Amino acid sequence: MYDPSQLRTFLSVAQTLSFTQAARRLGLRQSTVSQHVRRLEDAAGRPLFTRDTHSVQLTEDGEAMLGFARRILEVHEQATAFFTGTRLRGRLRFGASEDFVLTRLPEILESFRHDHPEVDLELTVELSGTLHERLAAGKLDLVLAKRRPEDRRGELVWHDRLVWIGAERLRLDPGRPVPLIAYPPPGITRALALEALQRQGRAWRVACTSGSLNGLIAAARAGLGVMAHSRGLVPPGLVRVPDRAGLPELGRVDFVLITGERRTAAQDAADALAAAILASGDRLHTAVRTAAADR
Repeated sequence: MYDPSQLRTFLSVAQTLSFTQAARRLGLRQSTVSQHVRRLEDAAGRPLFTRDTHSVQLTEDGEAMLGFARRILEVHEQATAFFTGTRLRGRLRFGASEDFVLTRLPEILESFRHDHPEVDLELTVELSGTLHERLAAGKLDLVLAKRRPEDRRGELVWHDRLVWIGAERLRLDPGRPVPLIAYPPPGITRALALEALQRQGRAWRVACTSGSLNGLIAAARAGLGVMAHSRGLVPPGLVRVPDRAGLPELGRVDFVLITGERRTAAQDAADALAAAILASGDRLHTAVRTAAADR
């Protein structure tokens, strides 16, 4: 038997790759997180993580446990809701950043709708900066978006590094301004890319601006320029720009869940959706292949 509390702890560590971050997310002591993982490894009879003073990584058995843990917790939550008679209802205004257009987020939302059919889920897909503004204005109940590294708001889903990506055949001329493909303001990725180029003293020009991720991808595949993007969500058909191109380091970006500061009638539904996303956070790293990418 696998303890649900241990499985939740395991998922948090797997998604953040940090015992410290997992403890903060779960409101537990770090020693308790370590104890939960150790007991789950004892129950499985195999190590789930390799860890040292600098890093935490999933083993092959840990990767396998991800899927099992997610499914066990989903069934556990369904059974709990059935026998306690709790049924969520009402309108939930959920905002997700453009970064998740090509991930498995729709599958998570479909599962949530199946489990909570009386919740009217309204989805808004926008730039992270815009979602933060709408949440602050009380126009959204829950947001899944990027935040800047110095921002402490929200519950961490996972953190990643930003990298430069473009078409494989693209070659940058070091004597000319960097052709930049970017979201319009107030896009967080755009701001971080411009700040990095300015710190390096590198000239740049905007080759394409689009509020749609698909629009940016199309421009990048056409070889119009480079774009800053999460390392874990590189779209099919694009590759990391090699270091020899001399582009500056972009640093880290966090993906977080944030609820509104004001309690609303949708709070219980927002909490349930946030829990579902956190439990399935590893699926957000999986890009959906498109027909265009396969051609």
